[in-house]
Amino acid sequence: MKILVINCGSSSLKFQLLDMTDESLVASGLVERIGIEGSRMILKTSDGEKHTVEVPMEDHSVALKVVLDALVDPQYNILKDLTEIEAVGHRVVHAGEEFSQSVIIDDEVIEAVEKCVELAPLHNPPNLLGINAIRTLLPSVPNIAVFDTAFHQSMPPEAFIYPLPYEWYEDLKIRRYGFHGTSHKYVSEKAAEFLGKDIKDLKIITCHLGNGSSVTAVDGGKSVDTSMGFTPLEGLVMGTRVGFIDPAIISYLEKKTDYTLQEIDKILNNNCGVLGISCLSSDFRDLEDAASIGNYRAQLALKIFRRTVKKTVAGYAAIMGGVDAIVFTGGIGENSVVDRAGILEGLEFMGVVMDEEKNKLRGDERSISTDDSRVSILVIPTNEELAIAKDTKALVEG
Repeated sequence: MKILVINCGSSSLKFQLLDMTDESLVASGLVERIGIEGSRMILKTSDGEKHTVEVPMEDHSVALKVVLDALVDPQYNILKDLTEIEAVGHRVVHAGEEFSQSVIIDDEVIEAVEKCVELAPLHNPPNLLGINAIRTLLPSVPNIAVFDTAFHQSMPPEAFIYPLPYEWYEDLKIRRYGFHGTSHKYVSEKAAEFLGKDIKDLKIITCHLGNGSSVTAVDGGKSVDTSMGFTPLEGLVMGTRVGFIDPAIISYLEKKTDYTLQEIDKILNNNCGVLGISCLSSDFRDLEDAASIGNYRAQLALKIFRRTVKKTVAGYAAIMGGVDAIVFTGGIGENSVVDRAGILEGLEFMGVVMDEEKNKLRGDERSISTDDSRVSILVIPTNEELAIAKDTKALVEG
């Protein structure tokens, strides 16, 4: 069974074509600058060759048509025809409380995702564009929605209810939803496999660290707490997002500046985090380079980031009454030697002991804890596309 996985952003889309008979990658790619001058598709075939197609793409329908045409283009030798695609899996960021697992897309699912646009205005609209485009281009192929929020629906009320008037939850559905669920679920299951144990017997803390970051407490295979909240803005200090702050700062800014609430919201999402602290970059590689030559604000930004992750990890260990494994994933979690070391430093009291030599490696699945560490420390590259394809295959076959 060949499954196409689609992840649509506002002006871009990522895709992977997987052969689920052996979970192998057939082709992958990225379409950039949709609706903007200079739009292009970068296609990577299974032999590792990259091909760039530059063509105007005014919307996601045109972009996906370009992708599908490339998949059956004889020069790339990927598919003979589109009937080889048996299903399409879509990453959808927000499903509210509607879905606790992946679902086959129908009109009711579309309506539910549309209702959550207010909760994820940057993510759900392009997700819907991709779904509607594929339903038009491949009308006979089943589409599956895999939700970032679904994995966190197992959280107990004491984890997801905010200390606000309770009717705000009942009437407006204001609560912690959590995100990156597909990644947290995937790496926690891979961690159990790596350790050769049943996930039901493990307490795992998963750290998905990238430009957007979140930490999740996974007890017995279920999410019991997570750092992102009502939106992906809450939680850790991130690349451009503010994370945890005193909410009174917002009304104070409105009084003391000329910013509107809409402008403040945009700043909190796009101009804060390590970028706001450093005034240099949201790319942690740039910050590490600057910090290494003495840039104080780059150093400060990294210290604040690591501190918030450390506090969250320790807090989740307390919530679960212990921890068996801490897992790092995402662009930073998988590749930043210094960030992992900085986060773990000081957690020795919990039985967390990192091996400095093992930690020097980047990007592959491995343990970086010492032999006598009571807590396993793992680096596991995430593969959200494979996780989406697995859910898609299970639903189609079921």
